[in-house]
Formats: sequence, C-alpha cells, structure tokens
Amino acid sequence: MLRGIDVSSYQPSSYDTDGLSFVFIKATEGRSYTNPKLSAQTRTAREAGLVVGFYHFLWPGDLTAQAKHFVSRAPEKRGDVLAVDWETTGEGTHASNAEKDRFLRKVKELRPDNRVVLYCNRNFWLNVDTTSYAGDGLWIADYVTAGRPRIKAKWRFHQYTDDPLDRNVADFSGEAALREWAGGA
Repeated sequence: MLRGIDVSSYQPSSYDTDGLSFVFIKATEGRSYTNPKLSAQTRTAREAGLVVGFYHFLWPGDLTAQAKHFVSRAPEKRGDVLAVDWETTGEGTHASNAEKDRFLRKVKELRPDNRVVLYCNRNFWLNVDTTSYAGDGLWIADYVTAGRPRIKAKWRFHQYTDDPLDRNVADFSGEAALREWAGGA
C-alpha cells in the first residue's frame, strides 16, 4: 500500500512529504471558492515528486458551473487525479446522486486525460449513494485500519484517519503502478 495525505487551506503550504507517494489538494468548493494555498501546496507536492490529485467540495445545484470552476483552477497536467468530495455541506445539505454523477461525468468530459474519482465517507457510500458510480475510482473515508475500509466495493484510495491530518493509503502495487494508472485516463 502506498501512503498519502490530503490537504486544504487548513494545512501549511509546505508540509512534510517524507514517506508519501501521493497527495490530494483541495482546489475548489461550490462555484466560487478557490483554496488560497493551492499553488504553494501544489509546488510542495511536485517538488517532492508525488502523484498529485486535486479535489472539489461539491454543493447541490449548477453542476456545470461547479465543474468549470474546478477545472479552471486545478492545474492541468496529465497524470494528475481529479476528485469530487461528496458529503454534507456546512448548511446540512448535499448534492443528490444524480448531481454527483453529472459532476463526475462533466469533469471527465472537460478533462478527458485525467482520472476522475469520487471521495465520500462510508455512510454516504452505503446509505446515500444509489448508483455506485465513482468515475474512475473510489476514494473512501472510513476511520479504521489503513487499507481495510468496511465496504465491498473496489476502492483505489482509503482515508483512514484525520488525526492529526487526513492520512490515506492507495491500493497499488507500487508507485510505478499508481503513476501508470493515473496517466492512463
């Protein structure tokens, strides 16, 4: 299993990359928010030679505008992974299944050379999701032993803790396999 983290504006621009193979960086949210540390956090990952992913926190409504906002802010590089973060918003709402699926497909349409994955927690996957559509792969949050999320679906990334920061593992035989998968969209 490969080790990685995910970061947002809550983390520093320069973070520890020792022992990591990948990082997911929050790029955008809704139709207007952009992570103010996006460029610096991306530079840290690229300088360390990590596989880089970017994610968008999805809100209900106007999926096309959100997808366009996301791809206009997330750096465009073959081999980067794009993800949608599908969970409950600060207002207690969430995008519907149809909206989640449309967003994933729209991002794939706008960035056909990038892998596009779904991030959600175990509860959303088991109790909210009705389509099992995860684009090119599932990134599941379940705070249990790394690499052992309590789901039956095929997953690519597993967020297993958020203490002291979001730590993840990837189900690939090695970094070369991860890079090959990420670049093979």
